[in-house]
Amino acid sequence: MSFEPSVITIDGPAASGKSSVARLVAQRRGAIYVNTGNMYRAMTWAVLQTGIDPHNAEAVRLAAEGITLQSPVVDGQTQVAVNGHTLSQDDLNSDPVNRGVSLVARVPEVRARLVADQRALADLGPLVMEGRDIGSVVFPDSPLKFYIDASEEVRSARRRAQGHTDQVAERDRLDSTRKTSPLVVPDGAIVIDNSHLTLEGAVQAVLDALPASPLT
Repeated sequence: MSFEPSVITIDGPAASGKSSVARLVAQRRGAIYVNTGNMYRAMTWAVLQTGIDPHNAEAVRLAAEGITLQSPVVDGQTQVAVNGHTLSQDDLNSDPVNRGVSLVARVPEVRARLVADQRALADLGPLVMEGRDIGSVVFPDSPLKFYIDASEEVRSARRRAQGHTDQVAERDRLDSTRKTSPLVVPDGAIVIDNSHLTLEGAVQAVLDALPASPLT
């Protein structure tokens, strides 16, 4: 895997705050923000539309072959569309998608395809890309790697405050024990405990660790 110097990678578990941090870091560094979790959520949404049980990995694999995802850039961040239909945040963050996304994401063929799509986005220019395996699998040679963490109790409280009913402990278990691209702290990543930081504090912790010059 060739090194992409213009990609800042930000990984972490569900509800750690990595999306909010990554979005603001991208804005302040003049980069495009990429939420790779939304790509897996879009695939999950599309699979659920077919009536397939996401626990059935073989059925998910077959269904995914007929699903086309696009990642248009709007206002400095990638959106996600399924077969030409741009999905809303309500679509992407519905409780059925929350419950099924780790199951769909564990299918090796789904991960291989979306990892290739994510690597191709580097052609767009400087990126801040966040997800579960960006620093470990998608861009493992980037020196600009971060892992945003928070306690299970804090993350569960955040999910409840957002009105969601999924269990972060179960998602953690699925994400960290899957055979393909499990959730890990990437080698060389700077770990930031976001349990009690303000959003601005977490963003500043990332910015302070980055080179002073803009991304190229």
